Amino acid sequence: MASVVEELHRIFKERGLTLSVVESCTGGLICHLLTQQPGASKFFYAGIVTYFTESKYRLLGVKRDLLDSAGVVSPEVAKEMALRVRGLTLTDYSLSTTGNLGPEVMEQKPAGLIYFGLSSAEETIALEGRFSGSRLEIKEKAAFYGLGLLLDFVKGVIR
Repeated sequence: MASVVEELHRIFKERGLTLSVVESCTGGLICHLLTQQPGASKFFYAGIVTYFTESKYRLLGVKRDLLDSAGVVSPEVAKEMALRVRGLTLTDYSLSTTGNLGPEVMEQKPAGLIYFGLSSAEETIALEGRFSGSRLEIKEKAAFYGLGLLLDFVKGVIR
């Protein structure tokens, strides 16, 4: 999967774009993967882990009523997280993750259900992923999947 990270590095640097990431369930793994390769400081502006529900409200400004009505594990919250972090950092693109790593059901949502938010000046979208395995396996699969979605979003493959 290193090729996805390498491709993101290349595109962001060539186009002079900036990126911010806010992670919940992936707990900073996406930021870790992006910064393993030299040169990330040329485009990677910030990464925030808002694992605790209250931190989504306090740090990002996600509205409490949205967190209560849609639930933390929702496309609505994923979109809002991506939009908010991009606004806070003034980056060209942002990526967010929120979901349930398991093993228990959370908010009546199964383990392995992860939502990804992608934001640019033109649009903000949310996409769903479903993964199986242990908590660590789901976390790793979600992180790599999110990076792949970001690559497709920046390339204009998904909208």
